[in-house]
Amino acid sequence: MDLRCHRHADARDVRALLLDVHDEVYADDPDPFHSRERFSYFVDLWSGREDWLCVSGWENGTPVGYAYGSKFKPGGWWKGAVRPVDVRGRIFALSELMVVPRWQGTGRARRIHDALVESVDVDYVTLLVDSTHPRVQTRYEEWGYKKQGETQPSSDSPLYAVMVNRR
Repeated sequence: MDLRCHRHADARDVRALLLDVHDEVYADDPDPFHSRERFSYFVDLWSGREDWLCVSGWENGTPVGYAYGSKFKPGGWWKGAVRPVDVRGRIFALSELMVVPRWQGTGRARRIHDALVESVDVDYVTLLVDSTHPRVQTRYEEWGYKKQGETQPSSDSPLYAVMVNRR
């Protein structure tokens, strides 16, 4: 798999890729929370950060998936949740990790994830997992993450497990 790194300056160039992969991943999901319109807002919000970083994976010129995030700003996932007292220092927030259905279960998500988090100099990586997806949470636990609490960032969002991995 070919891995490509994208930064804030590349956001316009990779926006369509991010949205197209999202659409493929959520093609059969009728939940308006996963709509393209809603997701495009978050793509623009995250990629608008100066330290935004994205890694995309490719097989034979076809996108496999991507992961992106940026360093935490004050507040972060902790809004609506108790901040773990031992999580201090430089924190990277992994906002999205998506792999198109054809490549799910092949280890490519882990390679994309690792390429992203290994490229940032931080003490912790944190992410949110929809609490109704225990298999996803288990996968992140296998990768070294630990559940630190739960949060519901907005009234129409699911309840998320807040997960943290010490680097």
